[in-house]
Formats: sequence, structure tokens, C-alpha cells
Amino acid sequence: MRQKEAYYSHDTDLKTPKKPFDRAFFEQLPKTDLHVHLDGSMRPETILDLASKDGVDIGADSLKKLEKLLQPGKMHESLNDYLKTFDLTLKVMQTEESLYRAAYELVEDNAKENVQYFEVRYSPILHTQKGLSVTTILEAVVEGLNDAERDFGIKSGVIVCGIRNISPEVSMQMAELAVAFKNRGVVGYDLAGAEYNYPARDHLESFNLILSNNINVTIHAGEAYGPDSIHQALHYCGAHRIGHGTRLKENGDLLNYVNDHRIPLEICLSSNVQTKAASTMDKHPFKFYLDLGLRVTLNTDNRLVTNTTMTDEYFLAYKHFKLSPQNILDVVINGVKSAFIPFEYKKWFLRDTKQRTIELINQYSEQG
Repeated sequence: MRQKEAYYSHDTDLKTPKKPFDRAFFEQLPKTDLHVHLDGSMRPETILDLASKDGVDIGADSLKKLEKLLQPGKMHESLNDYLKTFDLTLKVMQTEESLYRAAYELVEDNAKENVQYFEVRYSPILHTQKGLSVTTILEAVVEGLNDAERDFGIKSGVIVCGIRNISPEVSMQMAELAVAFKNRGVVGYDLAGAEYNYPARDHLESFNLILSNNINVTIHAGEAYGPDSIHQALHYCGAHRIGHGTRLKENGDLLNYVNDHRIPLEICLSSNVQTKAASTMDKHPFKFYLDLGLRVTLNTDNRLVTNTTMTDEYFLAYKHFKLSPQNILDVVINGVKSAFIPFEYKKWFLRDTKQRTIELINQYSEQG
């Protein structure tokens, strides 16, 4: 026990709160979101407005009707059922203007709740229905993020996604696009889509290209399929982070490997229960992973479809798993450490975020 305490440098200057933290505390907390999908995080008002402007039939002409169609926060039968919701949002994301607006507004929404940095992922191939080239699609999103960064003062990056259930050839095309936009807004590459029956190893060629160009890799794994999916993501595809990783607990040896190698897990609590990656919040391994010392991060997955924000995810984790001030600080720090950002900037970002988090915790802890 002494060895463990010596190794993990806990912050002894954290004060014990006199009363529970409220939602306002978590709204002020400096946060990251490393796993958020552009096409799952649009504002409902924007969907309606774009549908009207572009003459797209989405089956709804009011927010009330749209909510009935989308059912944000709905409990789904499976991940595949959850993914069907994206058919609607994608209908209105087929122009440069709509992509720019979705990206810009996502920055604004994150800034309102003090998310300091986020990485938004999407697959340009899904936005070609009206003939846009994938380069134009990516440029529109990067421009929206850059303009919003200037206006709202927070940073972001793009993760380009290959799609498991389309084809390895399309994944290769997306990988080539990521390489072309490295250092021009793209910070990483992902493999998303239906996980069950679509193994990551089928897309090896795209990952070989990505890794040979020194691009960061995160892969959806251990969500709708077991630990073997995580094993493939790590040992076949060279993943630097794991998207979700909910079922990692089913293989203790692999779990220890992930922990020993400090491979971050992009945990999305609300989404994981909605897709049945975890049957209930009580069965979610988040706190188990955190107590073991795994580098767990909290993320939204899809702000609209999941009906959540980063503030909501932190507040949920705090209440349900009875997080201590040290737990909160650890998760915040894990988010910064796991970000796909240059090391020199990360050092400053980490120091600044840690200091501000400690100050906020102690400020709230002193309030009677």
C-alpha cells in the first residue's frame, strides 16, 4: 500500500467539500471531449432550419415532431439501432454551408460549458449525397472549427473516420484524406460504424497508411463486441486510444496491458447504456477502471442523439459513482493527457487545467 501511495502522487491540497457539488460546479469545470460525433451532435433547431432552406424532407416541421422522430436519450435495442438515428441528421448535412454551420455551432456549444478542447469525428464519405468531394467536405468543417475557435477561444481538432460496415476501400480513401489534411485540422483517424461482424483487421491497409504517416489512431472497440475487438484495435491496427472499451473488463490480461501501456479509454456513460454496451449504469465498469488506475476519460459521444453534454456526463458520473474530488481531478487530467495535441502545448495545457481545477474544487469545498 505504501508503494502505491508513493507512486500515485495524489493532490494533498484538495479540500473536502462541505456539501455535494452541484451541476453548476461541473459546468464551470475545465473539460475535454475526445469522443464526439459531428452528425450526432447538431442542434435540433439547426436541423429544422437546414431542412427548410435546402428543401429536405425529414418528416418533421416543428421541434416537437422532430423530437418524436429522434427521441434523444432513447434506450435502444443495440448499437445498430442507435446508429439508425443518424440517417435523419445526415439528410441535412450534404452542403458546405450545413457542414460549416454544424462545426461552428458545436464549438459554440462546447464553449458555453467550459469545454476547453474537443476532437470531433465524422466520415466525409457520408456527406457526398449531393456530389460534394470529400476534400470540400473536410475543408468546410475545418473552416467552421477555425472560425469558431477565433470567436470563442477554445481549441478543437478533426478525427476522420473510416466505416467498418461500408468497405475497406472506403476506409482507405478516408485514410488518404486524413494524411492529406495532417497539420491542417486533422489530428487523428478512427474506425467507426457497426462493430459486430465487421472486424477492424479487415481495414488493415488503411491503418498501415495512417501509422506510416505518424497520425494518431483511435478505434471504436469493445462497445458492441467483446475484448477481441479491442485486441484487434491495439495489436493489428496500432490504436493509441480506444473508443468506449466498455467490455475490456471481460479479459483481465488485456485490461492489464491497456493499463500498463497507459492506453486511454474514451468512456461515454450515457451512450453506453443507451446502446446496451452496459446493461445499466450500475453495471458500467467506469469506476472499476478508474479505481484500477486506467486512463479513463469522459466524453459525450453524441450530444443530440444521446441527449447529453460534458457537464451532464461529469455530473452523472459524480452522483452515480460517488466520485471524490481526487477522482474528478484525475478524470479531468486524463482528458488532457489523452488529447491528440503536440506535447509542448500539452504541458502548458495540463498545468493550467490542473491548477484551475484544484482552485475550483477548493472554492466550492469552502462554501457552506
